[in-house]
Amino acid sequence: MDAIAGCSANLTGFLNPHRKSQQFGHQSCLTRRNPLLMPICCSAGSPSSPSHAYDVVIIGAGIIGLTIARQFLLETRLSVAVVDKGVPCSGATGAGQGYIWMTHKTPGSETWELSMRSHKLWEELAEQVKADGLIPSQVMGWRRTGSLLVGQTPEEIDTLQMRVNLLSQAGLKAEYLSSNELRLKEPALAVGDGSSAAFLCDDSQLDAHRTVAYIEKVNRRFAAEGRYAEFYYNPVASFVRSGTTGDIVGVQTSENTLYSNRAVVVAAGCWSGCLMRELFRNSDVELDIPVKPRKGHLLVVENFSAFKLNHGSMEAGYVDHRAMNMGDESLLISMTATMNAVGNLILGSSRQFSGFGVEEDETIIDYIWNRAGKFFPALNEMNLESLRRSRKVRVGLRPYMPDGKPVIGPVPGAPNVFLATGHEGGGLSMALGTAELVTDIVLGNPSLVDCSPFAVEGRCWSRF
Repeated sequence: MDAIAGCSANLTGFLNPHRKSQQFGHQSCLTRRNPLLMPICCSAGSPSSPSHAYDVVIIGAGIIGLTIARQFLLETRLSVAVVDKGVPCSGATGAGQGYIWMTHKTPGSETWELSMRSHKLWEELAEQVKADGLIPSQVMGWRRTGSLLVGQTPEEIDTLQMRVNLLSQAGLKAEYLSSNELRLKEPALAVGDGSSAAFLCDDSQLDAHRTVAYIEKVNRRFAAEGRYAEFYYNPVASFVRSGTTGDIVGVQTSENTLYSNRAVVVAAGCWSGCLMRELFRNSDVELDIPVKPRKGHLLVVENFSAFKLNHGSMEAGYVDHRAMNMGDESLLISMTATMNAVGNLILGSSRQFSGFGVEEDETIIDYIWNRAGKFFPALNEMNLESLRRSRKVRVGLRPYMPDGKPVIGPVPGAPNVFLATGHEGGGLSMALGTAELVTDIVLGNPSLVDCSPFAVEGRCWSRF
């Protein structure tokens, strides 16, 4: 099933509500009605539904949407509403591994500047948490573990040496580790004479659930002054257009009309393409965003004590998708391994094009476990079945773009509508840079990161 075919069945959360909404902070926001404003497309809301006005309305409460809200709240005086079909961490954000790594990024690539800027902003956020008298590891699950990109073949060793040189030239503290040095860094790894690694000591990881809870807490501080509100379990049904200019000035949800004075930002992950197509139905704008879901599994073994991981680890084949092909071109398995702040071992990962379903696949979990065992031999002495009580499986849908770059910027033919999606597995690591970039684009400010590689125009088919 492709993204288009699977879309209608999985837009139920956005377009066909069946669950009571959860709202926070909206009571103090300005409400209004205006006969010159009218919803377009099929509105699931009642004509008598409550209406509220904000400067910015953000569709999507994943890490991208919530950090965009945070950026507007902290850096401007604008008011913000976040609307979602569910709640935070119920999608790709909550299913991720939580690494903020640069070791697998390529200097000079079109996502490099955004990744670097985000990496710096995450470091600054951890420092700010500390300055506020809090402990980053408790608040965000933040740990500066460093990261290892592990190679086991002559080809991978050559590539790693070149990568370390490039990373060093780009200003990062990158180190090439020989097999002996790698054994000392990570004793649990299976290190043969032909093994090596690229090591970045400043890479970090965090817990997405804790981090999202912290960001929500920061955002909610602005609710008392009428600048922030959350509308969860509040699926978006249509845009609202001005009856005089035809411009999009808000969204109609299942229970509310949310007017926007400055911007509507769509940050709905892998559902963004389907959602935008539905929202523009019966309008003079046609837009095809080729983002589609790429399913991923992670295995979490709680309170793991068989060995300790000193650093986050990833096999070199993860970078260019040369990892283990399981005989199905849509499924790839790569070793990634981290240990979080509470001692849980997190193993990944899989990549698979299989539509919008998020069902667990026990075969894929076995593949992940066996692949990890090739790098961590102690796992081969354990029976995965015996760990069933202490294990959890995370399944999420990464928003995949065919050219490997997120889509960030204004929508042609739709003033005041902006996109921020398509980060695939890099949503968490690129979130803060994306939030800064979106804010600058909306406000018309010069941006620290070149936004042209992420533009909608030229990458997404449009007609208006």
